[in-house]
Amino acid sequence: MFLFKQTVGVLSSPMMICLTLAATGLGFRMRGACRAAGVLWICAAALTYLSCTRLLGDALIAPLERRYPPLYAAASQSTTRYVVVLGSDYFPRDSIPAVSALDVEGLTRLAEGIRQLKQLTAAQLVVSGGARVGHRAPARGYAAAAVELGVPAASITELSGSLDTASEARAVAQRLGSAPFVLVTSAWHMPRALRLMWRAHAHPIAAPAGEQAGQEGSDILALLIPSSAGLRETEEALHEYLGLAALAVGAD
Repeated sequence: MFLFKQTVGVLSSPMMICLTLAATGLGFRMRGACRAAGVLWICAAALTYLSCTRLLGDALIAPLERRYPPLYAAASQSTTRYVVVLGSDYFPRDSIPAVSALDVEGLTRLAEGIRQLKQLTAAQLVVSGGARVGHRAPARGYAAAAVELGVPAASITELSGSLDTASEARAVAQRLGSAPFVLVTSAWHMPRALRLMWRAHAHPIAAPAGEQAGQEGSDILALLIPSSAGLRETEEALHEYLGLAALAVGAD
């Protein structure tokens, strides 16, 4: 199932869709259907450009990020004893510290998790995320990085057996039971993560991190210039909408 979902994610990425349109256009051109080929190539070029702009990226990702506001000290946290940080990517090497081996999303999530931990009394940091055979689990990277940033090792629990958010939710629910906890993940990922947690009968309090929409402010030129940041936003948003659609029909 994990490999199936990964495959669907790749095939539904903006650049793969553009490549498919372009290849289909080439097929029409070879059959002599020049008009149809031209239309497909124009669509592929336009989609490639739009997918790489913050204009489209912000428009897609903002509705996801705005569903849950940042979490500051609140009465609902007064009895909370756990902060759960969902996994991201981790690429350890002997020559660098763990904080440098986390990707940007992971480092942002961990920083927010530690911020939330400091607002609670005697709370436990629960770090999640597994890896395929031959790779190091993100949970292990989170734990090592948290220690480097001053969190006592005794205050950290690792859940390193999950490869996707659905299995992370089940692992968290099994470990924490009915106990409420602060859930930290990227703001664009929070709506789907919460639904999966609720489905697993867990009791999360949303603490989104790393909001991306609106970083360019009102600079129209910056919004229209293609960039890797724009493409990343578009990819992340489409991935989440696809995941939410799957949840709506009962899949993970």
